[in-house]
Amino acid sequence: MPESVVLLHGFSATSRAWDRVAARLDRERYLPLAIDLPGHGTQADARPPITFEGCVRHVLERAPERFVLCGYSLGGRVALHVALAAPERVSRLVLVSASAGIEGPREREQRRAADERLARELEEGDFEQFIERWRSQALFAGEPEDVGALAREDQRRNRPAALAAVLRGIGSGQMRPLWAELPELAMPLDVVVGKRDERYCELGARIAGLVAGARLVELGGGHVLPLEAPGELAAVLASSR
Repeated sequence: MPESVVLLHGFSATSRAWDRVAARLDRERYLPLAIDLPGHGTQADARPPITFEGCVRHVLERAPERFVLCGYSLGGRVALHVALAAPERVSRLVLVSASAGIEGPREREQRRAADERLARELEEGDFEQFIERWRSQALFAGEPEDVGALAREDQRRNRPAALAAVLRGIGSGQMRPLWAELPELAMPLDVVVGKRDERYCELGARIAGLVAGARLVELGGGHVLPLEAPGELAAVLASSR
């Protein structure tokens, strides 16, 4: 029977962000299940407040009893919550371009304020302008043109007001840091980062260093590895641990 692989997307994306990866998984061995997180895609009608606890329930209700869990960026932070809440159901954890949270209270407050400004921009401004400003972040510098085009296409599958609720509910500033809980993870863990993504290379190395037996995997590319390096990422998912 194929092994189930649950895939969680990043902020302002949808489950479709995993299409390139899912297409490269051997269907005789793996059954990919990409889930729209609350406030995204088909789940745009999710009622606020959107919380990490609610996201955990959302994923567990849609996932099979036992599964490989892979999360990218925001999806990686949700995946950490799922793995800590229900370790008996997660056979393996793969974190892609992910963080375990902002540790300093002052830094979290600053991020909450920044996310609130973005939320108001989503509610009051032009969505296309928001998308362009979002994609102009240094985080996405150097990405191939086709990757940026795919990311923008996926962002347009969302509703601005729903994304505003996501920022207010599960933005980085709203998340309690999970660094101290990482050593509790007992399932095999792969931490995947892109070579150009210096900040998340550092975060990924730190996560891997806190979990016994974790593997740090560096791929060619930047932050948006599901779109930029789908073959390499699928190979990581298909590798034995």
